[in-house]
Amino acid sequence: MIAISSQSVPFELTLPGRVVASATAEIRPQVNGIVRRIAFLEGKRIAAGDVLYELDNTKFKAAVAAANAALDKTRAVVVGAQATFDRINTLAKSNAVSVQALDDARSALLQAQADVEAARANLETANINLDDATLTAPLDGEIGVSAVSIGALVTENQTEPLVTIRQIDPVYVDLVDSSVNLLRVRDEIDAGRLGREQGPRPVTLTLENGKQYNTTGTIAVVDRVVSLTAGTFRVRATFRNPDQILVPGMFVRTQLSLGEIPNAYLVPQRAVMRGTNGEATVYVASTGGKAELRTVTTNGTAGNNWIVVGGLTDGDRIVVDGFQKISDGTAIKAVNASVDENGLVRQTLGSAPATTREAPQ
Repeated sequence: MIAISSQSVPFELTLPGRVVASATAEIRPQVNGIVRRIAFLEGKRIAAGDVLYELDNTKFKAAVAAANAALDKTRAVVVGAQATFDRINTLAKSNAVSVQALDDARSALLQAQADVEAARANLETANINLDDATLTAPLDGEIGVSAVSIGALVTENQTEPLVTIRQIDPVYVDLVDSSVNLLRVRDEIDAGRLGREQGPRPVTLTLENGKQYNTTGTIAVVDRVVSLTAGTFRVRATFRNPDQILVPGMFVRTQLSLGEIPNAYLVPQRAVMRGTNGEATVYVASTGGKAELRTVTTNGTAGNNWIVVGGLTDGDRIVVDGFQKISDGTAIKAVNASVDENGLVRQTLGSAPATTREAPQ
């Protein structure tokens, strides 16, 4: 058997996760045109503002030139309309022309001025279309495989993107947990066993090959909505990923540190049994030398141990082997033992020999 004492135990959850890009941009053309140049290397890192595609811009340059000419023309019309209005306005003061003539001149001037604004807007649109013939990266990230080649016709707002850019440093890892665990965490906080501090909580990550990722992440957000179909909620963690070890779509295993549970006991899993109603029980060696079956409250695991938060006190001696030989109230004389990291019971050197009733360790 082993003697136990209370301690602060890290409160952790182990959850599966999937890597997702922290930002994704699907590049689509805003104008129709023929691809004349592809300016990036597929699969490489790019920076925001880098040129990706150049479309044939001949017609867009022509449209800009035409819009400039139209603007110049409307400005010239304004000059003439202004001169006409000024002349008629002078004559109207001496009643040399009719009021109707003055109104017509004023209307013509206002119309000419409005035409200038319309021509200016058309020029701005033409310049935008010319700029849109050159597609640039909206963000830093890894660029994928181009869906088109030089000479291909692309259309405005087409469904299929030309290429996709994914930002993977930092990268997100989306975790899914049951709503039961969410309630469990809240219960721990309400019971005072977990703190309410709102600082970033550390997250460690294990890759598919079993290796530990060398950077610790933090919780970015906890979804406040539980899935109606699966009864789960989502947790999103953020990790730095300078070497691009984590790629979108990769499945990983994460461990979330949610704080510490004070005054808890670590009891070997082999020592905890389940009663007929599913309650957790252990055998404790009483001061009278008898086995006492005691119900305990568990709160998850830590390694090969159950975390026990109720039903035990400091100094209790827990039976860890030989359960088939005893029942509640059985007289025992125990052997001090330890349980190694593999869950195997080992007799402590210098301990007393086994009990007279082949009592458990």
